[in-house]
Amino acid sequence: MTHPWHDIAVDPAAIGEALPVVIEIPEGSKNKYELDKPSGLLKVDRVLYSSVRYPANYGFIPRSYCDDGDPLDVLVLGQESVHPLTIVYVRPIGVMHMRDQGKVDDKVLAVHARDPSVDHIRELADAPPHAMLEIRRFFLDYKVLEEKEVLVEPFEGREKALKVIAQALKDYLDLPRSYFVGHP
Repeated sequence: MTHPWHDIAVDPAAIGEALPVVIEIPEGSKNKYELDKPSGLLKVDRVLYSSVRYPANYGFIPRSYCDDGDPLDVLVLGQESVHPLTIVYVRPIGVMHMRDQGKVDDKVLAVHARDPSVDHIRELADAPPHAMLEIRRFFLDYKVLEEKEVLVEPFEGREKALKVIAQALKDYLDLPRSYFVGHP
C-alpha cells in the first residue's frame, strides 16, 4: 500500500506551480480527519466543537516535516470540495503563521492548479479578500469551545510560502532513519 506521507514524490523544481497535496478534510466538513502516521490511513480525530466548517480543502505536502511533528499543512482554494486521500496539484500563494497551544503550526495557502475558477490567482493579493478573512476567522474560532489557545499572525505572500515549503521538504530529508520506526 502506498503511504501518502512517504511514498508520493515531490519535485522541488515544481513546488511553485504543481505541488502535490494530499487532501485530509474536504471543504465544508466538521470532521477533523488526520493522517494515521503508521498506517497511512485517515482517522477521525474529532468532530469540531465549534459551529464552524472547514473553509477550504485541507491537506498536507508529502515528504515534508514541520516542528509540530507533522507534514506541512495546506489550505486549497477551489470551486469544489475534494474527497479525502485525493492528490491535488496546487499553486502556493501565501502562508498563514499560526501558534496552536504554543506550537508553531504554519499553513500554506494555495489554489487548485487545475481549477479554472481560481486559475487567475497567482499571489496572495489576488485571492478573494473575504475568503482570506474566513480562513483566518475559522482558525481563531475552531478550538474556542475546546478551551485551547490559537494565535493567527498576518498572512505572508507567495515568496515566504515557497521558503516555508522548501524548509519543510529539507527537514523531512534530514529526519534520522530512527524517526521512521513505526512510520513506514
